[in-house]
Amino acid sequence: MRLWLWFWLLAAIQWSVGQSVVYVTRVEGVINPATQEYFHSVIEKAKEANANCIVFELDTPGGLMKSMRMIVKDILNSPIPIVVYIAPPGSRAGSAGVFITYAAHIAAMAPSTNIGAAHPVAMGGDTSQTMIEKVTNDAVAFIRSLAEERGRNVDWAEKSVRESASISEQEALALNVINLIAPTLDSLLTAIDGQKIKTAAGERILNTRAATIVRVEKPLRIKVLEVISDPNIAYILLLIGIYGILFELYNPGLIFPGVAGAISLILAFYALHTLPVNYAGLLLIFLAIILFLLEIKVPSFGLLTIGGIISLILGSVMLFDSPLPFFRVSWKVIAAATIGTAAFFIFAMGMAIRAQRQKPQTGREGLIGEVGTALENFSRGRGQVRVHGEIWNATGDPTIRKGDTVVIRRMDGLTIQVERNQGRQHHERQ
Repeated sequence: MRLWLWFWLLAAIQWSVGQSVVYVTRVEGVINPATQEYFHSVIEKAKEANANCIVFELDTPGGLMKSMRMIVKDILNSPIPIVVYIAPPGSRAGSAGVFITYAAHIAAMAPSTNIGAAHPVAMGGDTSQTMIEKVTNDAVAFIRSLAEERGRNVDWAEKSVRESASISEQEALALNVINLIAPTLDSLLTAIDGQKIKTAAGERILNTRAATIVRVEKPLRIKVLEVISDPNIAYILLLIGIYGILFELYNPGLIFPGVAGAISLILAFYALHTLPVNYAGLLLIFLAIILFLLEIKVPSFGLLTIGGIISLILGSVMLFDSPLPFFRVSWKVIAAATIGTAAFFIFAMGMAIRAQRQKPQTGREGLIGEVGTALENFSRGRGQVRVHGEIWNATGDPTIRKGDTVVIRRMDGLTIQVERNQGRQHHERQ
């Protein structure tokens, strides 16, 4: 009996040791610091679990060069084999995605996918021809080194960077840009089973045919960071932050606008850190807000408002310095923000002008034109009058009698000058 128990125990141990685990995760959208952090975290998790390999299902239009280089660095130094799988059908690996695909130990594509257009784009700073050539040559040298390291097509890699060449999955396979075409994840794992992969930690044999697939989902933190890194969201957060702080300063004690504004500004600053910001555009947006505020304080018959609208539009367009559409603010968002901001400040300006034209309600000026009641017969043009529950010494027509309604015309110190209200007289006969 004991021999049977030992047999089953040894069998279980051998099964658990031989069981292969493959980590699979999706990476889609723009390559940015949040994407880089997620790549790094997945590789670290796979190392801890001693996974047999990691499959990154990639779909990206490209992204930031700095984030891409850090991802490539993680792949090159990974002890776990990395498979980049451009999938599902309809996906692409553009720009930064080409470098990531070339860096992978195994590169695969699903049917109806494409790869290419890796020419670097200048984003702010020095955009001279000399600097563009330097950046391009650096990118060419980088992708050539990756191609040589992985034994892939070096000439096409350079062509993708210099000429923005782009090809389908069939062309990529024929040109030795990728290792294989796989219609599904299962077919991919079957095709690469048994291959020997040279990693930073040495040679490993893939055991993927019957491997246990572990799907890794993005944590909420990474999802939030990816959302706020969108230029449209970053732009909206910036405006909300500015308005929230201004409302709190103009109405101390409201708390909510200040808290919401501070949180929005912090999130906006994080997003601006991950995006190609043009600080001239940022300054124009702040100038627009200042002009709107000045219009409320110093009415200029709309000139400051017009200047603020123009400044806000120009600042919004210039805010993110990039020719790439996924690094620019949508015109619809700019139009909605400009119209909403202008409408609010025009409304506030109208309220301010209306308040300035209103007759004063308190103080000396507030009493002029008010109606009171004579408390006694005026003697030698003097008497007492009740106005708003207060008793005032008054001067006026000697014919004013007790109970007459009077209108205040002027104030001399603590004495008011009144005249009989011809429309409302209530004489009390003595």
